[in-house]
Amino acid sequence: MGILSGGNGDFFGLDIGTTGIRLVKLTGHVRPKSLQTYAYMPVDTKVALSDSKSDQQQLAQAIKSLIAKSGIRTNNVAVGLPSQKVFTTVVDIDRLNKDELAKTIRFQADSLIPTPIAESKIDWELLGDSPQDKTKVEVLLSSVPNQYSENRLDMLESIGLNVVAFEPDSLALARSLIALDANTPQMILDVGNTATDLLIVVNGSPRLTRSIPTGYEAIIRSAVQNLNIDDAQARQFITKFGLNQQKLEGQIFHAISGTIDMLMTEIDKSIKFFNTRYQGMKIDRVIVTGFASTLPEFPVYLANKFNINVEVGNAWRNVNYNPDRQNELISISNQFSVAVGLAERIE
Repeated sequence: MGILSGGNGDFFGLDIGTTGIRLVKLTGHVRPKSLQTYAYMPVDTKVALSDSKSDQQQLAQAIKSLIAKSGIRTNNVAVGLPSQKVFTTVVDIDRLNKDELAKTIRFQADSLIPTPIAESKIDWELLGDSPQDKTKVEVLLSSVPNQYSENRLDMLESIGLNVVAFEPDSLALARSLIALDANTPQMILDVGNTATDLLIVVNGSPRLTRSIPTGYEAIIRSAVQNLNIDDAQARQFITKFGLNQQKLEGQIFHAISGTIDMLMTEIDKSIKFFNTRYQGMKIDRVIVTGFASTLPEFPVYLANKFNINVEVGNAWRNVNYNPDRQNELISISNQFSVAVGLAERIE
């Protein structure tokens, strides 16, 4: 089972997040697939992030309960890997045949990935010609620590699941949020609870992936500290006013703008890196999801900052469903991008 391959036949997508478990089952063997069912269950963040056996068992039982509630019959599952646990990069490798390329990547991986190669699961995908050197090819390389993937595998197998694929969350995001016919570079920005996933995609393949350690909780903390209010008040104010400078005399905006601008600095670095490597290409738009799509005025702030088109992501854009369910599905779209993308896998 690879990190970038697998997922044939009848399976469902499972996103084990820091605040909730989400699963999606689609039907069909070509895209766009059709929606069969989806389900969600909140989980305690401490349990979701814990490595203790008792907490892992508690998480496993929550997943088992959610599957039973959803009515899904298959035990086959494609599982997301959180970006904080996965290292993904694009590298240039000498132009070789597939077998030689695989050996070269294995040989060079030790100097490319942050964890020892003996302790890591590695997978790769050929993207095409290098934009920097025509004698080389561009390769997408992903690695995850064996201990993490094996513990997750053991946990899921303990409740009778058959894991057909592990995949970085960022790749699942690209599959669900970018239109099937898109042919221009696009950025995805997913602000999660503890981190932000940034992904730049060209012709369906990632060219830059980053996990930025600034998320919704950091924005909350800045409001708590700068306004001297409690956590509940901070969440209420941010949810209602966000980056609106006209409300409450701009107090909320000023309280959180420092944290938001730290995020903007990282976005700017990523755009500059992309423009340097892929000269002649220009990012066409930014698609926001997670808290980035629900924070008032954030998409407008982002658009003005970089003079770029910004759209709120729709996790179901490449999925067939009954039009009567549109309002229901759009209302939860920002939470289901990873689970939908996992369920959309086709080999």
